[in-house]
Amino acid sequence: MTELRQVLDRWRQLDVTVRDLPLALLLAVVSFVPAFHGLGTDIGKLPDRPFDALAVVAIVLQCFPLAVRRRWPAAVLVVVFLGFALDQLQGYHTLAGTGLAIALLSAGAYLERRRRTVTVLLSGAYVVLAVALHLAGGTERVDGYVTFYLALILVWAVGSWLRSTRAAEADRRLRVAEETRTAERTRIARELHDVVTHHVTAMVVQTEAARYLTGAPDRLDETLNAVTDTGRRAIGDLRHLLDLLDPGHDTAVQTPSLRELHTLVEQTRRAGQPVELTEEGTPSESAGSAELVAHRVVQEALTNALKHAHGSPTAVGVRYDDREITVEVSTAGASPQPAGVRQRPAAGTGRGLVGLRERVDALGGEFGADRRADGGFVVHARIPTGSPA
Repeated sequence: MTELRQVLDRWRQLDVTVRDLPLALLLAVVSFVPAFHGLGTDIGKLPDRPFDALAVVAIVLQCFPLAVRRRWPAAVLVVVFLGFALDQLQGYHTLAGTGLAIALLSAGAYLERRRRTVTVLLSGAYVVLAVALHLAGGTERVDGYVTFYLALILVWAVGSWLRSTRAAEADRRLRVAEETRTAERTRIARELHDVVTHHVTAMVVQTEAARYLTGAPDRLDETLNAVTDTGRRAIGDLRHLLDLLDPGHDTAVQTPSLRELHTLVEQTRRAGQPVELTEEGTPSESAGSAELVAHRVVQEALTNALKHAHGSPTAVGVRYDDREITVEVSTAGASPQPAGVRQRPAAGTGRGLVGLRERVDALGGEFGADRRADGGFVVHARIPTGSPA
């Protein structure tokens, strides 16, 4: 089965002319077989005529152009029709007459421009052929000519349907490719937002605080060390993300999990945010992407707390069970800053919360972000793990 698939793949990689040539040769060879003489299409009912040099010309005109039927469909249709007309007027009635149906089908399927012109010209040529056959002594009735013409229309319609189907499939593939690119760009933007924003926000807050610690060398040194550690962690995360974006990189995907919450909380504390972490239950081994989403919820909520309520008490609660992970991060109203300390207002795009809602919704969970009565903020999410009940 594998070998057959490989052969078919190699065949599809060949030029279309090479792939269409066997059909043209087969039709020509069969048309020369004496047992099949006179068994081809006969629309004029002229007496059968023995093969001669003109019969060879008629067969060649009707068969060999089919090798380039997909490359030059209009030209092939014209040449094949001329051969067909010669075949009928001379009374050879060869099997090569089948080439007209093949050429017409190919024109309907592959002709891109001047389709209406080709249709009109072919119809006019057919009328001329019918008149010529009648004048040559043909006994075909009018309804016979009409029936054959309707058959030609049907063949053209089938070709046109194949063309529209192929175009629709091409449009679908383009649309899927564009949607895939858009989704990938969105995913990358979310990952960059999650990785960069938290670390950089912590660094900005720590640096702001360091400006007012020049009189306390020990605390200043501790704060600057925290900035350095945060910067290194940001560089490491960014390098890993860029490695994942490199298609030739073999590094395994390392997604953050809830087992790293303590590191995340400690980093936020070092940035000057009092955070209390409470965990209930045990993370499920099969939580899968639910762990990543839950981690991102906590990360984004802590980042917002640093930006908008620096110094305010923040509580992180995570509860695990067999079916879902529940996360709640609440921050009290902004705390008054120490004398002489002016914290710059933090700007936000809102992209983080929107991205979190989309991630949670994608897993069939629930997400909410609301103001508290004391001016604080609370973020809560319920994320199904996909584990059986």
